[in-house]
Amino acid sequence: MAEKKTTTKKAASAKSSTKAAGSHSAVSTAANGVLKLGALKPAEGSWPKRQRIGRGHGSGMVKTGGEGGKGQTVRSGGGKGPAFEGGQTPWARRLPHNRGYSQKGRDTGHFGTRLAIVNLHQLDGWDASVEVTPDSLKEKGVLKLTLDGVKILGASKVGKALPSGLRFRDVVFSASARSAVEAAGGTIIENI
Repeated sequence: MAEKKTTTKKAASAKSSTKAAGSHSAVSTAANGVLKLGALKPAEGSWPKRQRIGRGHGSGMVKTGGEGGKGQTVRSGGGKGPAFEGGQTPWARRLPHNRGYSQKGRDTGHFGTRLAIVNLHQLDGWDASVEVTPDSLKEKGVLKLTLDGVKILGASKVGKALPSGLRFRDVVFSASARSAVEAAGGTIIENI
């Protein structure tokens, strides 16, 4: 009897030592260092324990067991769409149907051109030796963003005059701003 107990203790200690050695890596090798197919095992935690269905209310997986209800909700792709309004006439069918194109459908957010606006009175103390471009306007702090381009408008204020001899490049003008710049002896270089 005593011999059997000692042999079982030795076997148990041998098993625990192999477990401890194998826990460091997912692959154990034979004594001569050759990798064997039977020694491969998945990495720790890569195969989570499966969810057991219908094993008591504490698990939360009872009755329908994660499948939902019966009928429409249990089917693949079933349920109501995002435009469903509880059975009332949906928005797309309530709208009046008119002929032609609607300007409401135009995607101005993506395809429209947004221009940064500069009025002539903002160029009051501008140095005539510096060319007026979108970049120079941003550097001087006249603009925060250049957006898709810069447009000069002809608004003026009392006591603020446009310096003579200004040169403008890569900007768009309103009709009143163009005539005011030309009257002040400014040059407009157009390559847009």
